[in-house]
Amino acid sequence: MFDIVYLLEMIGIVAFAISGMMVAHSKNMDPVGVFTIAFITALGGGTLRDLIMANHPIYWIRHEEQPILILAIAVVFSYWKHSKRIRESWIVFPDAIGLGTFSILGAQLALDMGHSFFIASLLGVMTGTFGGAVRDTICNEVPFIFRKDQIYASISFAGCWLYFLSRWALESETLALTIGLLFIVIVRMAAVRFDIRLQRDPT
Repeated sequence: MFDIVYLLEMIGIVAFAISGMMVAHSKNMDPVGVFTIAFITALGGGTLRDLIMANHPIYWIRHEEQPILILAIAVVFSYWKHSKRIRESWIVFPDAIGLGTFSILGAQLALDMGHSFFIASLLGVMTGTFGGAVRDTICNEVPFIFRKDQIYASISFAGCWLYFLSRWALESETLALTIGLLFIVIVRMAAVRFDIRLQRDPT
């Protein structure tokens, strides 16, 4: 049977890993650094979620193909001759995909483990944002989640609640996952494209 959740997980891992590699490359890191940042970005949020919920063994330990995939992508990326042409602004799109994927999947897992909607939404936001926050901190950048000129965690939070509503109203897990994910990705990209923010400096 086709497993939509596993497919989304792999898409999110690849997207977040690529965003991590882009940031690491912009800091002139070697292949080990590229892999480390990619690993933290892709799996950091899920690791924290599993630790908080006592969900053992941690997901990527049970699915070792995920860190192996990240390693393979990091090796290819590090020795790709065109990697120097990558612009820092390109990080936004794979980061948005990772944010959407892991926010919704984190919220879904929390719900399935019996947590309330509110707690599930917080765990979803944590799953979607923590890896990127650690990535940016290690790379000496202000994380997206803390930037005044960025809408980030609030989009994740709203997307989780849209997923909950769709899950209840449509009675289709696949459709609810898709709606929540697309909402986060589209709104995140629109916010960057049109410079939408929660607060602006007084002029």
